[in-house]
Amino acid sequence: MDQLKAMRVFVRVIDEGSFAGAARALDLAPAVVTRLVADLEEQIGARLINRTTRSLALTEVGANYLERVRQIVADVDEANAYAFSATEELRGVLRVAGPAPLLMPSVVRHLPEFRRRYPKVDIDVAVVPPLQAPDENADVTLLVQGPRGLEGDFVARLLAHSEVVLCATPAYLDSRGRPAEPRDLAQQAVLVPDLPLAPREWTFTRHDEQGRVVEAVSLAPRRGALSSENAGLLSSAATFGMGIAASLSLTVADALHNGTLERVLPQWHVATYKAYAAMPSRKHLPKRTRVFTDFLIEKFGGQPRDPWLSGFG
Repeated sequence: MDQLKAMRVFVRVIDEGSFAGAARALDLAPAVVTRLVADLEEQIGARLINRTTRSLALTEVGANYLERVRQIVADVDEANAYAFSATEELRGVLRVAGPAPLLMPSVVRHLPEFRRRYPKVDIDVAVVPPLQAPDENADVTLLVQGPRGLEGDFVARLLAHSEVVLCATPAYLDSRGRPAEPRDLAQQAVLVPDLPLAPREWTFTRHDEQGRVVEAVSLAPRRGALSSENAGLLSSAATFGMGIAASLSLTVADALHNGTLERVLPQWHVATYKAYAAMPSRKHLPKRTRVFTDFLIEKFGGQPRDPWLSGFG
């Protein structure tokens, strides 16, 4: 007897509610289904199903056995899927979704290298608003989350941390002065996204070499003449001298690197966000999904640190 096959048939009989239904679903003769379940009962030495002319019901042993058999079948299927994916050639369409600030340019700049490694994988990228959970239409969803963290029944792998940084053009700071401490922001035009959950009061902290807080300042910065819900727009406005933007490092890293923007109050910490690659489930993921996620972790570090600020003051 093929015990694994018999187990699969037993599970399907219960799911379909009858031997005949299981036979139709599995494309087997009803007599074969009946014989496999009977052989399974003989093999384990216990009755699993009480049969009547109109219905069937699990015995106590059958109910407990079913729970364990379901897990065994699922584990075997997952192992088979993994073995198959490890040997299959990477090809097909990889669907990626994420917010524009993380996709452009942080992720997009690495896509040519991914394509060179896996030339038969096509990439379909959807730009979506910031999400709290994976996009159901995507294989991989990029999430950027604040201090509250992630909630939900899905798999998420950390890519990196991204700090909130204050920055402005050197010309703006030459004309308006460079803040020496957070309270100096009261004299500046600060560009902050106008979002319902955005804090009206910020807490700035300064840390020693061991990471302990040595000073904290809370204040509500005076907002500039320009307001918007779009953080990218405000970051762009800062590059044109509209004021000091509060931006995620991943948004302004290039501008900081080439000197278009200058970091303000670099010794003070404002807030830390986390970037993740998220998938709806860990089971039966196509190999291209696993490989792309590993690729992103390779590029961004997969650690609780900010790669976008590396080399910046």
